[in-house]
Amino acid sequence: MLQCCLNGARPADVYPAVPMSPRHLARDARAVAALGVASLHVHPRDRDGQESLDPRVIGTVVDAIRREAPEIEIGVTTARWVEPDPMRRTEIIAQWGRLPEHARPDVAAVNVHERGWQRVCEALDAVDIGIELGVWTTGDAVQLKQAGLPRGTARVLAEVTVTDPDTAVAEAVRILKALGPVPAPILLHGEEAGAWPVLEYAKRNNLDTRIGFEDTLKGPDGTWLATGNEELVRYALGKDVAGRYERRRNGTRAGGLRSSPLWPGSRAEHRR
Repeated sequence: MLQCCLNGARPADVYPAVPMSPRHLARDARAVAALGVASLHVHPRDRDGQESLDPRVIGTVVDAIRREAPEIEIGVTTARWVEPDPMRRTEIIAQWGRLPEHARPDVAAVNVHERGWQRVCEALDAVDIGIELGVWTTGDAVQLKQAGLPRGTARVLAEVTVTDPDTAVAEAVRILKALGPVPAPILLHGEEAGAWPVLEYAKRNNLDTRIGFEDTLKGPDGTWLATGNEELVRYALGKDVAGRYERRRNGTRAGGLRSSPLWPGSRAEHRR
């Protein structure tokens, strides 16, 4: 399964192609859904461009996306940097439960290292919203293993925060080893310069993974900014991106991808 993380916690003015408004998030959702993406992870913003858990903001964003991509799973964040007080987070999540079905998220991400994470999980389960458990380190993995998966867990997000492309995969292996077998799907992903090597590793090992502007602004060669989430997804799926990668690599002026950088057997895969 490929998930697309459309915007993340990036500043609202980080790069014009990163979608922030409900309309732009819905536009990107429609584009990546057409490519076969099954799940979205978004960080809804208020009118000032600030991340928000307010049910009105959540409902507006989810509804806008649902109208353009009715079949896709929609996930949101519950991160402490949006609302530091875990009790307040649980109160807000209870209000999500009163949103109409078309405006209610399907899943929400909860970071295991954050204080009160189990209470937040209970609040999500109480309103029938699935849980994505964010595991950032081997310590998080051990903590989750000891606590057990809370009811309502949809998947475990193994998030590699090591951005060095030469060591990100090794960190991924350590986190997965610390997690061990878990009774839920594991979605493995990296970030910034580590995003593409970790995505390749996840694909080779038949793990769910994700790509999008939350994780990286750049394509697989690490030098050019992607034109949109759709372009990042096309590379992740091994699809042609109007010959852009080949022209950059070979200096040619036209032509499509002869060998996708993320397709088994490609030169890029063997380089890593």
